[in-house]
Amino acid sequence: MPPFTLDPLPYPLDALSPHISAETLSLHYGKHHAGYIDKLNALAASDPSLARQSLEQIVRAGPSAARAPAVYNCAAQSWNHTFYWRSMAPPNSRNAPRAPAPSGRLAALIDRSFGGFDRFKKEFSDRAAGHFGSGWAWLAQEKATGLLVVRDTHDAVSALSDPTITPVLTCDVWEHAYYVDFRNARPKYIETWWALVNWEFAESNVDFSLVNKL
Repeated sequence: MPPFTLDPLPYPLDALSPHISAETLSLHYGKHHAGYIDKLNALAASDPSLARQSLEQIVRAGPSAARAPAVYNCAAQSWNHTFYWRSMAPPNSRNAPRAPAPSGRLAALIDRSFGGFDRFKKEFSDRAAGHFGSGWAWLAQEKATGLLVVRDTHDAVSALSDPTITPVLTCDVWEHAYYVDFRNARPKYIETWWALVNWEFAESNVDFSLVNKL
């Protein structure tokens, strides 16, 4: 059995419609995400030491620790995509309705970190839309302060590789994430992404004990 496996999508391919189409998810998950796993397993076949590491271990170690750039790139893209799928939730699910906005402790921390949800949304959207080339926009928690911050990373680089922050949410701004549905209109894709954000998943990634120490 290959050492690295493709995590299943947390919802059916058509679950994010009409915001993100089944065609986009089929290509994005079934071709791009799966392709990174296939390439990583091919690399592991020629390097037994790679097979002894978990995906998270490779990504946490960062690009400089990888034996070859392709190892980190494939591992990080695999981890980033799984995190991205979980950062979204179907807009109309009977079994687990998606929360339309952050609430409770997470909403309070967003207010404390950014001065309000609208300011956070604008900062995140601007960072995602303005990112040059391919990459990722992240909501993350600073380990030193407990506050939330917006970051962007280039190409395959993952926020998980930064030891000073913990990833909370991500938005994929590689063109393959939105070209089928929006062509090159990245801002329109980002705006529709907000209708899918999984706030419960975001809250599960926050360590509120860090905030209480402030």
